[in-house]
Amino acid sequence: MLEDVYKTIEKPSEETLFKEKGSKFFGYAFPVLSEEDVKEYLEALKKQHHSARHWCYAYQLGIEKIKFRVNDDGEPNNSAGLPIYGQIQSFGVTNILIVSVRYFGGTKLGVGGLISAYKTSAQLVLEASDIIEKTIDIHFKLTFDYELMNSVQRIIKEKNIDIINQKLEMNCEYVISVRKKNAASIFKIFDNLYKVDIVKLE
Repeated sequence: MLEDVYKTIEKPSEETLFKEKGSKFFGYAFPVLSEEDVKEYLEALKKQHHSARHWCYAYQLGIEKIKFRVNDDGEPNNSAGLPIYGQIQSFGVTNILIVSVRYFGGTKLGVGGLISAYKTSAQLVLEASDIIEKTIDIHFKLTFDYELMNSVQRIIKEKNIDIINQKLEMNCEYVISVRKKNAASIFKIFDNLYKVDIVKLE
């Protein structure tokens, strides 16, 4: 069975708050598609919580090629970023940034206490997030002459294919989006259709 769905969030979560021995941990989850997005959200949070002690975070980008990063932001090594990332993994989400902003309450929590607090903060914010399933889609470019328009349209309608873009000039150009598990069979249909040129887009 070809896995072609993944879980992510579509919009930023509600803010959550976890308290431990006077320390406050504000949790946030954001949908991200690039490191640029991560930077923007972190900068905004640092302005919002300018008097906090630590802005610890973890993010994961990508669906088939995964890229992730964890940051303890001044907390003892692996006591913050990794526990946050552990929750991203246990909820099975991607294209997500989770930040836990800590206000120190005067009592040290120790490494074990910190690991537990950051893990809980990340778990709470993921539970408060609207997690959705998305399909992994493959994009193809179709190029064909006008007289094939009806045949192409018929297949698109029958197979319920999304057209993302179309250019109608000297000839017709469609960019279509197909679920990964159907991609090979759709490719074959168009590839067998005389005079339709189909190319997979990266």
